[in-house]
Amino acid sequence: MKRLLISVTIGAALTFELILLGGPALSQSLRDARHGELLYETHCITCHSGQVHWRERRLATDWASLVLQVERWQNNNGLGWTNQDVADVAQYLNNRYYGYPQRD
Repeated sequence: MKRLLISVTIGAALTFELILLGGPALSQSLRDARHGELLYETHCITCHSGQVHWRERRLATDWASLVLQVERWQNNNGLGWTNQDVADVAQYLNNRYYGYPQRD
């Protein structure tokens, strides 16, 4: 019970800090990345392990090519994602694996 209370308190403190320091823009960015993670875990993970993102001859070499690869594969699989869905998945992958500088 004590551990749960500590976890909840820490979680609440981090959320409060995020809101104060990051504001709405950061919160939106986190929501987008979480949405991207959900889409990726639901539709992509069956074929893609983390290794695909670390191989030497990967096709995504910068932010623009990462977005293009996400678009390509969602089209190949007939997922019908919106541009925002594609951007959210690319954001998730970039946060998790790549760290490419982003351009709008």
